[in-house]
Amino acid sequence: MGRSPGGRVAGKIALVTGAANGLGRAIALRLAEEGATLVLVDIDAAGLAETGRQLEAAGAGSNRPPLVVNADVTEEAPVKALFKQTFDTHGRLDILVNDVGGGTSGHIWEATLGDWDRIIKLNLRSAFLCTREAAAHMKERRSGCIINLSSGAREGTPWTAYYIGNSAYSAAKAGIHGLTRGVALELAEYGVRVNAVAPGPIETERTGPGFRKIEQLEYGPIRATPMRRIGVPQDIANAVLYLASDEAQYITGTTLPVAGGR
Repeated sequence: MGRSPGGRVAGKIALVTGAANGLGRAIALRLAEEGATLVLVDIDAAGLAETGRQLEAAGAGSNRPPLVVNADVTEEAPVKALFKQTFDTHGRLDILVNDVGGGTSGHIWEATLGDWDRIIKLNLRSAFLCTREAAAHMKERRSGCIINLSSGAREGTPWTAYYIGNSAYSAAKAGIHGLTRGVALELAEYGVRVNAVAPGPIETERTGPGFRKIEQLEYGPIRATPMRRIGVPQDIANAVLYLASDEAQYITGTTLPVAGGR
């Protein structure tokens, strides 16, 4: 099947959470470049405004201007309001990208219950709430795709475990892998695809300084990655674009590692 006129996701409505910076911003820019109309969501209003500015500067198209929503997607009421606003504005949703996540808890013997709950809520509850709203809509339309951001950490990250510890994050991203698989099976008969991308070490504004501090250590990310480099946000954005496009129309329930062979 060839590309759609105007781009690989031309004419699609795509909602990207965590769009204020890092991977979320790169994903939004890439989808817009390939013709999607964006709904940008984050709790960081200033970062969202900058993403919108970059979309405009990139000439992201002949697409309609992005709908920018400042919302906390870890809470039920804001998520319901977000999807209502999306449907009121665009009438439908074709692509959901659950990018919100992050957090550190330290080694397991020093992690607090608050650390654990905060990280599970940020990574897993946000994906559940947004997926639930999107799934009900896409099931009725018998069309759409959902892409979650998991992580190589779902199987443990050597440098994180050895130097700082972060088992709560690993548990949350393993949960994303399971959520992806389960929801994909539930929605398959309705023609709705659900997949995940699992980044390895990717340099963003937030992660870059930390990587540089440990990159030459014995268990550092470069030594532990067969391709011997840290990835860039574009690597993840390209993978998300592929899974969102018709080129992946027979792929569901898959977690795609983008991790330099790790």
